[in-house]
This record gives sequence, C-alpha cells and structure tokens, in this order.
Amino acid sequence: MSDGAKLSTLAPFRIRNYRFQWPADLATSWAFEMETLILGWYVLVQTGSVLMLTLFGSLQYIGTLVAPMFGVLGDRYGHRLTLCCMRAVYTTLATSLMLFAFTGALTPVQVFVVAALMGIVRPSDQVMRYALIGASMPADRLTIALGVARTTMDSARVVGAIAGAGLVASLGMGPAYAVIATLYATSLALTLQVRPAARATTTAEQATPWRDVKDGVAYVWTRGHLLAAMLLACLVNMTAFPLLTQLMPYVAREIYKTDQTGLGYLVASFAAGALSGSLLMTRIGARVRVGRAMLIYCAAWYVGILFFARMPTYGSACAMLVVIGCVQSLGMISMSTMILRSTGAEFRARVMGIRMLAIYSLPIGLLLAGQLIPRVGYPFTATLYCLIGLACTAAIALRWREHIWHVDAPANAR
Repeated sequence: MSDGAKLSTLAPFRIRNYRFQWPADLATSWAFEMETLILGWYVLVQTGSVLMLTLFGSLQYIGTLVAPMFGVLGDRYGHRLTLCCMRAVYTTLATSLMLFAFTGALTPVQVFVVAALMGIVRPSDQVMRYALIGASMPADRLTIALGVARTTMDSARVVGAIAGAGLVASLGMGPAYAVIATLYATSLALTLQVRPAARATTTAEQATPWRDVKDGVAYVWTRGHLLAAMLLACLVNMTAFPLLTQLMPYVAREIYKTDQTGLGYLVASFAAGALSGSLLMTRIGARVRVGRAMLIYCAAWYVGILFFARMPTYGSACAMLVVIGCVQSLGMISMSTMILRSTGAEFRARVMGIRMLAIYSLPIGLLLAGQLIPRVGYPFTATLYCLIGLACTAAIALRWREHIWHVDAPANAR
C-alpha cells in the first residue's frame, strides 16, 4: 500500500469491522446528544433550578467509578460482546422513557432515575469503542481511525442538538424519544455484525477482576506519559467540560435569553468546531507529536473558554464556540492516540477504563459550579475554572516534561 493510501481519511474503512462499528457508534452518539439536550432542557424548565440541572448532568457520569471494571469485562469476554450488552441497555431505557412520554406519565423523577441507570453504563461506551478500534486497526492507521471515529461524537453534537430541539418543538417528547430508541436499536444491530477479535492473552481469566484492575492501575502508574495523560484528563473534565456541556442550557436561557432552538445552535457551534478538528486530525495526525499536542491544545481550550465567558452577543458566542470545539477535539484525539499507541494489547481496555475514570471529576466540577454560579455568576465561575486549569496544565507539563514534551519521549513517537 502506498504512503498516500495509508494517510487517506478513508483508509480505516478498508477494515471490515470498522465499516460496521463506525455507523454503529454514529447512531449511538446521535442518540446520546439528542437525549442529553432534550432531558436537560426538560429538567431546567420543569424545576427552574440550575442546581437540579447540574445534578441531572452529574447522574450521567456516576458509572465512571466502575469504568475500569467494564474494561476488565472487555479484556476477559471481548470488547464486542460487552459493547453489545451496553447498547441493549440503552435501547431498553430509551424505550421506557418513550412509553412514559406517549402516555403523559413522564415526570422529573422518572428522568432522574433513568439518567442514573444510564449513567452507570454510558461513560464506558467510549472505552469499548476505542478498545475495539485498537484491537482491529493497524498501527499506521490508528490516529486516522481515531480521528474519523471522533467525528461520530462531533457530528452528533451538531445533528443531535438541532434535531433534538426541532423534534421536541414540532412533534413533542414522545415522537422525539421514538427516534432516540430507534437509533439505539440500530446501533445494537450494527454492533452485532462486528467480528469478535482474538484476545491477546488468557492470563486475565485466571486472576480476580479486582486484581485485573490493580494491574491496570500499576501499569499506568509506572509509565509517566500515561499518568500525565490521566491527570490531564481528570483536570479538563473537572474545569473545562462542565462549562460547555451540561451548563449550556443555563447559558442559553439566562445569559443569552434564547429558547430551546437557540440552545441547539450553541451546542451545534461547539460541535461544528470539534468536527473540523477531528477531520483536520485525520489529515495531520500521522505527523503530530501527540504528547506535545495534547498539552498545547488543552491550554488553548482554556484560553478560548476565558473569551467565551465574556462574549457580548449570541452570535459572537457561537463563533467562539467553533474555535473552542476545534482545539478541544485536537487535544482529546492526541491524548487518546498517545494512550492507545503506547499501551499493550492485553491492557488496552483496562487502561481506557482508567482513562474514563477521570470523567468522575466532571460531576464534581458540575456540582461546584452549581453552587458558585448563583452566587458569583457564570463569567466569574468560568474564569476561576480556567485559571486553575491553565496553572495545573503547566504543572503537569513541567513535572512530566521528559515523558510528554521531549521529542524522543514515548508519548511523541510517530
């Protein structure tokens, strides 16, 4: 195969499993984004409380505590089987909410219960996605494959945000949830078509699950570039993501005085930037020093949020969100590429599970923001979070510079 073919954006689709996994992940991501937007707006309107909104957002991430165990299940029983079981759960829960909505019995209590149940499983979806890609994708196509895979999430934020808002506004909650349940069912059907990959070892089956997790933590702890990546992931989930995800309904309604459609365009602006970053990474990814890129783009992400928090108009806020989305995507793809490229096959799902464990800092950041915003406002809260984030990013870069900044470091191998 020629070098040009190796660098083609379509190169990962030469692998059969990827041709089924990509549309399956796309359907799941679209459903995730529509569900988050629809239910977030529902909770805010029904309760009128930003604290309830942040609590709803936090419930979606409670499963991060057990993400390493999902990684163990993936390593023991196969990534494809584990992912299919997870997507069957999504389909069942979405169908339940659809029935409540059609019968007029939907209440915030039911939304919180379903959000909690979904939150146990949903955070580990990305663990299994990336582990499944890593198991089937040749090393020379891995960065491109992850960039293309990232487009499933980024395009979902564009399509899901606009479609979710439009469906509820025009058809109501019941039909909107019928679409979500159908997307989950489609994703499950496509994932079942992925061929199971051969497991790298059978030694994991001879150990207890807790020993598997302990071995995965030790693997990360003894490799400086992986430890630095986990700490940075924890940092951005606590101080960057909350300001641009679950709090966006508050920004739309209270800061820019817009409706659900306006919220959809704010979310779509961020997603459009992220999508452009993902597509850019498919072109330049093979030449990027991903360890350095991870740090640079995460720092740029914080700077962008500082500007966004003080945008005077709705239009300028949308434009700034495009820029923020782009650098965020470049930073997260760089991080995922570095982790997968430098992790042994027998530890891949466990390490990605530990990576997802970092997401648990997101509900902590959300709940703290829910306490701060009513007292000091969104702009001051965003400024405080970004200054903390920039300072800690610099500290991580300095402490592990030989692992993630030096050109010949494992993190920067190409």
